[in-house]
Amino acid sequence: MEILTSQEGNVLTIAFNRPEKKNAITAAMYDALADALQAAERDDQIRAIVFTGTAHAFTAGNDLEDFMKHPPSGPDSPVFRFMHAISHASKPVVAAVTGVAVGIGTTMLLHCDLVYAAEHAKFALPFAQLGLCPELASSYLLPQLAGYQRAAEKLMLGEAFSAEEAREMGLVNQVMPADLLLPFVQAQAVKLAALPASSLRATKRLMKTGHDAAIDARMMEENKLFAAMLTSPEAKEAFTAFFEKRKTDFCKFS
Repeated sequence: MEILTSQEGNVLTIAFNRPEKKNAITAAMYDALADALQAAERDDQIRAIVFTGTAHAFTAGNDLEDFMKHPPSGPDSPVFRFMHAISHASKPVVAAVTGVAVGIGTTMLLHCDLVYAAEHAKFALPFAQLGLCPELASSYLLPQLAGYQRAAEKLMLGEAFSAEEAREMGLVNQVMPADLLLPFVQAQAVKLAALPASSLRATKRLMKTGHDAAIDARMMEENKLFAAMLTSPEAKEAFTAFFEKRKTDFCKFS
C-alpha cells in the first residue's frame, strides 16, 4: 500500500509509503488520500489527523510520469478531490515532515493546523521551473503567511529551502532532530484529540472565516490555469528535460 492509514485511540495517521520514489504521488494515491480524509470527516471517533512520510521523504510531489498519463480533467479528478478534502477538513490536521517536501508536499502544509519538521527536511515549490503555476491556493496563502517578496522568491525561483527557513516563514511550528519528530507529533495529536472536539472545530472555523471563499476561488482559478499550462510548450520542454535528465531551455519561448 502506497498510502497507509492507522488509528490509535482518536488519532488517525495517514502515511505516504512509496519510499523508492520519494513518496511521489500518483492519481491512485490522491484518491486514497481523499478517501481517507473524507472518511475521517464522517467518523466521530477520529478527533485529530496526522500526515507523515518515510525517513528520507515526506513527498516529492506529483509523480510526473503518472501525472502526464492522468492529467486532472475536472473537479472529480483525484488531485482536486484531495485538495478539496484537505482545505475543508474541520478536524485538527498535524504534519510531520522528514526529508523532501516538494510541490504539493509543501503547499498541503498551508492547510495543516500544526506542522513540525526534522532538521534535515527540505522544501521546494518548483512550479514555475516546470512551466506551471502554483496550486492548492498557495498563491493566496503563502504571501499572507510569509510576505509577498519571500513568497515570490519561493514560487518564482522554485529553489529549495531549509526547515529552519520554513520555520522563520511561519510554515513550520518547530524544527527538531528526526528521531524525535514522529513521537512528538503523535503526542501533539493526542493532546488535540483529548480536547473538546466542538471547541477545536469552532476555533478552526473562526480562524478561517473570511478566507474560505477566497481560498476556494483561488484554487478554482489556479486549477483552471494549471490544467491549461500542462499542455503548454514550456511544460512539455520542462517534462522532457526532466525525463531526459538534462537542463531546460526556455529561451525560445516568449
